Amino acid sequence: MVPDLLGRVSDTSLEYIPKYSSDVIGKPRSTGKTLGVSDESQSQRVSEAYQQFARLEAHGRSPLYEEITEGVAGDAEVLALIASLPASKRQPNLLLGAERFHYGTASNYAAFRKEVIGHWEELSAAMLTLRTQTNEVARCATFLPLLLTLPQPLALFEVGASAGLCLLLDRFRYDYGKGEVGPSDSPVLLRCEIRNVGYPTPTRVPDIAWRGGCDLAPIDVRDRDAVRWLEALIWPGDQDRLTRFRGAIEIARENPPQLFDRDLREGIGDLVEDVPEGATLVVFHSAVLTYVPPEDRGAFVGHMKALGLTWIANEGGGVIPGLISQLSFPRESGHPTSRVKSSAERMSSWPSAEGSSP
Repeated sequence: MVPDLLGRVSDTSLEYIPKYSSDVIGKPRSTGKTLGVSDESQSQRVSEAYQQFARLEAHGRSPLYEEITEGVAGDAEVLALIASLPASKRQPNLLLGAERFHYGTASNYAAFRKEVIGHWEELSAAMLTLRTQTNEVARCATFLPLLLTLPQPLALFEVGASAGLCLLLDRFRYDYGKGEVGPSDSPVLLRCEIRNVGYPTPTRVPDIAWRGGCDLAPIDVRDRDAVRWLEALIWPGDQDRLTRFRGAIEIARENPPQLFDRDLREGIGDLVEDVPEGATLVVFHSAVLTYVPPEDRGAFVGHMKALGLTWIANEGGGVIPGLISQLSFPRESGHPTSRVKSSAERMSSWPSAEGSSP
């Protein structure tokens, strides 16, 4: 039986990739139009998504992004431009990040609008190429307690790894309120509160014998433009997260993790064949399955079961059908951005999701 854990990251917390990224804006398609949906209806869907983002994501966390996304939601001209993109490329964070990446941080909606309309051809081309490949290493603070319950050493494999920074979790420092654990010289410090006393407070980091990961477009940490794009996805003013990110990049550049170019729907069995004998293989992911069409998630779950390994998922409630009912205690009320962490088909936590962006 996996003990229950409710983890809360205090400096900053786990990201919430909203359900509307696929369900409100529409399922990903290869063209900009959704079959059977008028241009006006598509713009309305985009408007609803940006209104929801402003209200649930940006409000109380980023006044600038709240102003910008509220402005987009009520701007027919900008909405029409966004609606011309494939559904999977209309997400607020992709637009915000791409504008910031190319033109710097806009000071207000008027400045943002001017850049978007004036440079739409270049901006839209960038959005068709780029992905919101987030690397929030604060997530590692909620993985650590669960990993330490497993037989050591571990072989870690991350699905949707981006630059693979979360694969370096044994190289970060952690503070769970009882002193720091981890390498004393690490530039990354993660603070987390464990609120369920039935779960042990970590006193060390796991022993990692092997690590690897896959992504649709793996990020090379030695590619400065690619790293600059990941920085552009960090919301303006979130200095703590930026500091963590830069510290993790520094660690990764010393010994980059092994990453494979692979769609998770194609399976990963062949990618974990080289796991050292005697190591416990753990496949994990965080805020990944939301970007997978709902009809394909079941196949991935089936693949994980068939591999017969330890599988840890940190995803939004309801993303993995059938698991949420197994949680042994309720989610905190009043917060729309809770996640579920599951392990081997058993629910183990409601990690908090305050204050970060995708």
